Order: sequence, then C-alpha cells, then structure tokens
Amino acid sequence: MTKDIYDIGEAPPLGEVPAKMWAQVIRPERFGEPKDAFKPEQIDIPEVGPDEALVWVAAAGINYNNVWAARGVPIDVCQVHGKFGEPSDFHIGGSDASGIVYKVGDNVTNVKVGDRVVIHCGEWDVHGVPAGTDPMFHPSYRIWGYETNWGSFAQFTKVQAHQCMPKPPHLSWEAAGCYALVGCTAWRMLMGWPPHTVQSDDVVLIWGGSGGLGSMATQIVREQGAKPVTVVSSDNRGEFTKKLGAVGYINRKDFNHWGRMPDWTDDEAYATWAAGCRAFGKAFWDVLGERRAPRIVFEHPGQDTVPTSIFVVDTGGMVVICAGTTGYNADVDLRYLWMRQKRLQGSHFANDDDAYAFNELVVDGKIDPCLGDVFTFDEIWKPHQLMFENKHNEGNMAALVGVTERGLTDLDV
Repeated sequence: MTKDIYDIGEAPPLGEVPAKMWAQVIRPERFGEPKDAFKPEQIDIPEVGPDEALVWVAAAGINYNNVWAARGVPIDVCQVHGKFGEPSDFHIGGSDASGIVYKVGDNVTNVKVGDRVVIHCGEWDVHGVPAGTDPMFHPSYRIWGYETNWGSFAQFTKVQAHQCMPKPPHLSWEAAGCYALVGCTAWRMLMGWPPHTVQSDDVVLIWGGSGGLGSMATQIVREQGAKPVTVVSSDNRGEFTKKLGAVGYINRKDFNHWGRMPDWTDDEAYATWAAGCRAFGKAFWDVLGERRAPRIVFEHPGQDTVPTSIFVVDTGGMVVICAGTTGYNADVDLRYLWMRQKRLQGSHFANDDDAYAFNELVVDGKIDPCLGDVFTFDEIWKPHQLMFENKHNEGNMAALVGVTERGLTDLDV
C-alpha cells in the first residue's frame, strides 16, 4: 500500500505516487542568503497534465539561478509563479535532475513509466509555439526550477515530457544530474548563433573555464577541433582546464583593469584601462603561441569583463553572453563594435534540438560532466551558499535526493 509520504532515500513502488513529498523550499519571508532561505518541508505532489511527466528525482544539479531565487534578486520568482497560475507563496528550485519517470500524461509518447532520464530546463507552451519557430523566442518560454515552481530539489518533479532526455547509462545518478543546464547553455552559445558557430581551428576565449559553464564550453570547443583558452582565478584551476582540452589559461588575478570602462573623454583613465586590455590580449597570444585574436568569446561574468571581451575579440568576431554574475551594466566602446564589425550576442539556455545534441555527446562518452562536490538533500543550501560567496570548487555540483549512495549507475525501484 502506498504511503502518504516516503523518507528521503526511500522510493515508492514504480508508478505509485504518494500524496506528499519532501522538498527544499524557499519562501518570500525567508529571502536572503541561501543558508537562511532553504528549509525542508512537506509539500503536496503536483498533478500531471496531458503533456507532462512526473519524475522521481535521484539526484539534482546545483546552479547559480537558485542563489538568485534564494535572495529574491534580480526577480521575486514566487511572483513569477503566480503569473502562471502556480503557488506564489513558495518556490521549489533545482534546474537539473536525473531520475525515473513515475507517471505520464495522456498525450506523452516520448517517455514511459520506468524510463531513466535526465531533464533539461527549457519549458514553453507546447501548443502555442508556431511550427518552425524557435521556442526560445516565444513569450511562454521559461526556466524549469527557477521560473517554474516544481524543480528538482524534491522527491518528485513535474516537467514537460519533451524535457526528458535519455540518461547516459555509464554515469552515476549524481553525475547525470549535474550537467544539462550548463552543458546545453554552452552548446547554444557556441553552436547556436550562425555564422558564429565554432569551426575547426577557431580560437575561443572562455571566461570561468573551471566552473560548470566553462568546463562544458572547453570540451565542446575541443570536440569541434578548435582551440579553447580559459580565464581562471588560480593556476590549479588553469591546470584543471588543460586536462579538459584547453591549450592554455590566463590567470585573471594577474590584471587589475576589471570593472566598468572609464568614460571615453577621460584620456588618462581610458589609456590606463586600454593598456590593461592590451596586456590581457598579449597574454592571450602568449598562451596560444600565435598572434590570433579569439573569433568567439564565451562570456558570463558580465559587468567586470565585457569591456575587455569586446576589446580583444577578433574583427568580425562574436562575444556571446548568458549571464552577468558581476553585474548587469556592460560598457562597450562603440567605435570598436561598429568599425571592426564585432557582435555582442545574448544567449539563454537552449531549445530541444540544442539540448538533445549536447546530451548525445555525453551519452557517447565525449563530454565529462566534471562532477565536483556532492551534497546530501539536507545540505542543498550549502553549495548555493558557497556559490554566493564564490568559494565553490571547480566543476559541477550535485545533491543526492532519492539516491543516498554515491556511484550508483542504475537503480531498481
């Protein structure tokens, strides 16, 4: 007989859904640092619609978006939920997961109960997006586990069925649960904006090369036969990126020109800043071993680094950005942008084609998820606090949810 709720690490019989689940919950009255915002609570399990699936969560990935959710900055995600008819008094985060399908809606044909899956975090009105158009540009597009209320920091999660991709059978549950958000984001940034897709022998500059996004980007560039150069904060992190295929790295702490670009009318300050950019560009040449500027710059720090990225990217090249972890004001000297015909391109997660293309590389064993630290369900606040304080280690992080033993590659329930 199915119980009303199961303990963490205890799985119901396959296909049997209890009434309630344990979840790590953020509420508006607790907005603040992650250590204070996340609390375990019992929550009703959501109903599954005709195009949806209910997935028992084995492991969940950790991403910066739920640092934002915990703080209520830059948006109050609970208010976002309310606009979509979901509960607005709480938020269950988590935008990466591996798990087992427990229930599917009447319209679902791509997965069935018992399937082992990883979940990508792109969600949209599956009946409202016009055929032949990119759902990324549709007003219904949102990020599951951030802009939706049923993420992976719970025993069960509700997703649209198209989000379910095959779990790489060789990976542990925690490794399979940590890579989709950053990997699919990196894939679209590097492969989704023609003509600036990574080609053989291209040179690509990758900010934050040892982190989740950067580690995926470095391997994608390597797999395309191109040359990644990473920017990191220590030599240890730099050596980590070289093991992933980087031809070399630059330690950003060797430079001090970061931040907002000086006003172009302040000759002295601008000259000092430009000298810093040129020194950074020379360091790039030295690491690469030739005088070539990057055709693509993979950006996400934002405010502190975009001015330099625009300065050093090649004539006709692209700076592609998916975040702004150092701030949202990005200064650009338009003279370099227009006269050298450079491109500043925004990019936001991925569509199904992007996500499945990246996942296939992982299934084929060509991409290492770069799993770093692993936490328990009760510790989900901890990796978010580490990210908030910029004290996390290299690679991706995960939390065990339904599975409590590391290293398992499959599970019978």
